[in-house]
Amino acid sequence: MGRARQEKVTTSLADDVGEEISASLAPVDAELARRYPGDPGSRQPVHTVYVPGDVFAAGTIRSWGEQALAALDRHAPDATALAAVLGLADRLAEPVHDRVRAKLEREPVEDLRVDFEDGYGPRPDAEEDQAAARAARLIAEAYENGTAAPYMGIRMKCMEAPVRDRGIRTLDVFLTGLMEAGGLPDGLVLTLPKVTYAEQVTAMVRLLEEFENTHGLTPGRIGFEIQIETSQAVLAADGTATVARMIQAARGRATGLHYGTFDYSACLGVSAAHQASDHPAADHAKAVMQVAAAGTGVRVCDGSTNVLPVGPTDRVHDAWRLHYGLTRRALARAYYQGWDMHPGHLPTRYAAVFAFYREDFEQTAARLARYTARTGGDVMDEPATARALSGHLLRGLDCGALDTAEVAEATGLTRAGLEHLAAQGRGKPGVPA
Repeated sequence: MGRARQEKVTTSLADDVGEEISASLAPVDAELARRYPGDPGSRQPVHTVYVPGDVFAAGTIRSWGEQALAALDRHAPDATALAAVLGLADRLAEPVHDRVRAKLEREPVEDLRVDFEDGYGPRPDAEEDQAAARAARLIAEAYENGTAAPYMGIRMKCMEAPVRDRGIRTLDVFLTGLMEAGGLPDGLVLTLPKVTYAEQVTAMVRLLEEFENTHGLTPGRIGFEIQIETSQAVLAADGTATVARMIQAARGRATGLHYGTFDYSACLGVSAAHQASDHPAADHAKAVMQVAAAGTGVRVCDGSTNVLPVGPTDRVHDAWRLHYGLTRRALARAYYQGWDMHPGHLPTRYAAVFAFYREDFEQTAARLARYTARTGGDVMDEPATARALSGHLLRGLDCGALDTAEVAEATGLTRAGLEHLAAQGRGKPGVPA
């Protein structure tokens, strides 16, 4: 065969045209990089457990694990029984059941918030002061002795006028107590509830700046979650998305957006019988949150169910099926975190999460292996999909749904390799990890 024809390449634009355009867009480039840094690449817990400030104790996490194991032993004592309740495929029954038990024994809670808001209620100031100081001491001790959850912190009262001063004081008492006990733990998380205006987020930023200055901490050291529980937090009076303004008002400190199922539903007039995380009103709110957070590094967390798995076995099974279904629904919509309100929710939280990551593991791993080897297959994946596949496997590893050895064998990649793929393009607009 003859040599390939060499095409004549000609242009019409002067060289300085591109330079001028680049110069004109430089401010936009900088703005995009600032506003959309991409996913931080850190572990995201699969849930958040809320425990009232007066109930939280040194043994709370272990107690939740023991209660969850007792519920599993009583109402689904083996893999076959759990699979029958939840409708798990036969091939998933043993792996999911075994991993749920192991998780409840090893790390029953991934993220715990000591609650000083709705779950705690109004108390005498002296009583709340003591509870906040006690929470700081217990959390510091838990991190010191290795019994802490990966993430722990408090939910303070909101920035609305009637409770603002109390919320600020509780935050101060708690953070000061941690500093006096040795410093802020790496897993510290704070939750600001019932945010309605971006100015309330700005006020929270101001508080944290003052605390950091007082203690000589690195600026920006303390982040916080914004809880979306009111209609005003989703849609402003002028029709714009308030939640997007809140993310920017946090000036890089926002770590998450947590959906409040029942306060938000009530705010919209949804009757109590229909307040649930799969209500159309909830779907709308979370979709707005998700779009506003995309690319910013802020993660979206689903809400909870208030149907508790307690009582006779048939009632527990009904509650488990509901919780399992809602969790699976959220995962399919890329809400990788939710709230759990009772120890009995832990078996189905982990069953849903583990089944989600295991049921398509072989296909996911094979697609990623073909991508990295540049071989063919029945799906043509792009770099963005490879990032998503890597991120999916990393989340499965983080929570215990997958093991490092099986992922390495199926993909040919170490964890470092997965992290490298997941990070490709991080920091570019519209490119999540």
